[in-house]
Amino acid sequence: MSPKPPERLALETIPTAVGDALIVTDQAGVLRAFNWVEYEPMLRRQLAAHYGELPSAAGGVPAHVRRAFEAYFAGDLQALETLPWATGGTAFQRAVWAALRTIPAGGTVSYAGLAARIGRPAAMRAVGLANGRNPISVMLPCHRVIGAAGDLTGYGGGLARKRWLLRHEGAAFKDAA
Repeated sequence: MSPKPPERLALETIPTAVGDALIVTDQAGVLRAFNWVEYEPMLRRQLAAHYGELPSAAGGVPAHVRRAFEAYFAGDLQALETLPWATGGTAFQRAVWAALRTIPAGGTVSYAGLAARIGRPAAMRAVGLANGRNPISVMLPCHRVIGAAGDLTGYGGGLARKRWLLRHEGAAFKDAA
């Protein structure tokens, strides 16, 4: 989705099966970020880089956004599909992040496959970097990007979480652990 700078942000922590997570929405209830609480300093730096310094407050995330994430972690893999979202970032990053939304729950794609989806088949490294800067983890499912041979590759939230998310969704992948 096209970025429209928010006026303020609301932040809320929710428990999940793989650790506490932080949800960030704007004044209109549009999802702007989701990450694990131990990465909050990085998330705040990323938000500032995308939108500048904005007023933010704990709480105030709309109940339907919080419930959608709770439902996803409880097993409703389609629960996040209708949430409105927006990101900052470059046009290339936003293209990569939008392409992540085309990977269905239970599916995976390689970095080469993701690069092909955005019409830039030679841009695998750039796609990997953009994937790693995804501000809305889980909703923009960067965990569904795996190695070309089907093996787990890096994930900002850690490989244990990536493994859990992929198993939760019923995805096929090679697991060395």
